Amino acid sequence: MQRGHGSGRGETGAPEPGRVCLRPPSIRAGLVAPATIIRLLQLATVLAGLAAWELAARSAWVDPLFIPAPSAVARALAAISGPALAGLADTLAKTAAAYVLSVVLGVSAGVAVGSVRLLRDVLSPYVIALYGMPKILVLPWIVLLLGYGTAPAVFYGTLHGLFPILVLVTGAVRDVDRTLVTVARSLGATPWQLYWKVLLPAIVPSVLAGMRLGIVFCLLGVLVVEMFAGVRGMGYVMGSLANGFQAPELFAATALVSATSIAIVLGLDQLNERLSRWRG
Repeated sequence: MQRGHGSGRGETGAPEPGRVCLRPPSIRAGLVAPATIIRLLQLATVLAGLAAWELAARSAWVDPLFIPAPSAVARALAAISGPALAGLADTLAKTAAAYVLSVVLGVSAGVAVGSVRLLRDVLSPYVIALYGMPKILVLPWIVLLLGYGTAPAVFYGTLHGLFPILVLVTGAVRDVDRTLVTVARSLGATPWQLYWKVLLPAIVPSVLAGMRLGIVFCLLGVLVVEMFAGVRGMGYVMGSLANGFQAPELFAATALVSATSIAIVLGLDQLNERLSRWRG
């Protein structure tokens, strides 16, 4: 039987020794990665939305007094960049303080309440009730007790971010597989090793989910105090712009805060991936 010239393969289809097999590149190798396609579609969606928004504003289909065109928002962002960035820095500083307090208190209390059955039975109804209560109801009392300034903003931001973390961590600790705990104890694990080697890896996803929610709620709480209590920061800047009916500047400030919040959440997602590898 004759062999095909230049194929580099014998009768069985396997490459012959000493010959280079020249094959055309696979069709699949030339395809764009699915993740890249998704990113391109997401970008195209955003650009199409901005184009439609710009067209609607320029064609007077919407009132530019309330919904300015994206081009006007971009010009406004450049105009207010100085005060906006200064206000954003103040807000992020207070948010960072509130967030650290929320994570430390929420994780610590969640582990304690989830680990001790008596604490869980006694405190769970109060935790759920406080979690579901609109926090805005206590804002006047916070301002009355702490006055105006950084303290009420940090306290209210902490209050906002604490309970999502506390509820998620408590549930995660409660749902840890008790077989793992029993096996670790039978192998002579100390309480510290039990928490570090068994409990902590098991609750990492819930802790990170709570941290993602917590940063958003902390930022929201700080902005609310700045906006309604006249505390210096991005909330105060946005409130002043709203009172002055400066729609392009208000949209620009809103976009700046939103972009910052999204960037922080994406950063926490990256941290989640790294810790998931450690957990695995």
